[in-house]
Amino acid sequence: MYATYIKRFLDFFLSFCAILVLSPFLLLLVIIGFFAMKGNPFFVQERPGRNEKIFKLIKLRTMSCATDANGCLLSDEERLTAYGKFLRSTSLDELPELFNIVKGDMSIVGPRPLLVQYLPLYNQRQRKRHDVRPGLTGLAQVNGRNAISWEEKFDLDIAYVEHITFMCDVKILFDTVKAVLLRRNITSATSATTEEFTGTKEGIAL
Repeated sequence: MYATYIKRFLDFFLSFCAILVLSPFLLLLVIIGFFAMKGNPFFVQERPGRNEKIFKLIKLRTMSCATDANGCLLSDEERLTAYGKFLRSTSLDELPELFNIVKGDMSIVGPRPLLVQYLPLYNQRQRKRHDVRPGLTGLAQVNGRNAISWEEKFDLDIAYVEHITFMCDVKILFDTVKAVLLRRNITSATSATTEEFTGTKEGIAL
């Protein structure tokens, strides 16, 4: 009953209230981002949501549009600005996703929405992460985030999908606050951002 009816109501109510309370702070971040990023402070990208329906996710930009001599974008590490690092380390870049939650594209807690290009790479079990709305935070985010492998993340995503409860969501929210305050596992061990997912060897879905 919670997953089917109550969860969506709480998502809408809590996110709407958060937008009202945080709107002055969010406006300040938008203004700072406009100058720090020398233009549009928002990052908008298509992501797959529930039942793999594509929606436009909105975040605060953390990387510049710097290019090399050939006009190609520099690497993520080179484009990630000092201001962007601060936003990521505090997870403030995720705040605009509250609007995605109010709209119904996302939930407060759920598997994180990943890139559209990953859809053909999931095996059948991994595709189950799209049986629910993607989340602002999730079980994988409080159990390693970018410091664990893709397979570990997906295992945690599926574990959440198969056992959604109110108490589980509450625990994940408290653990998220703790992780943000301690700034744990923001990046992977080998990259400033997150390595690209190239598929799981044991049975990639074609």
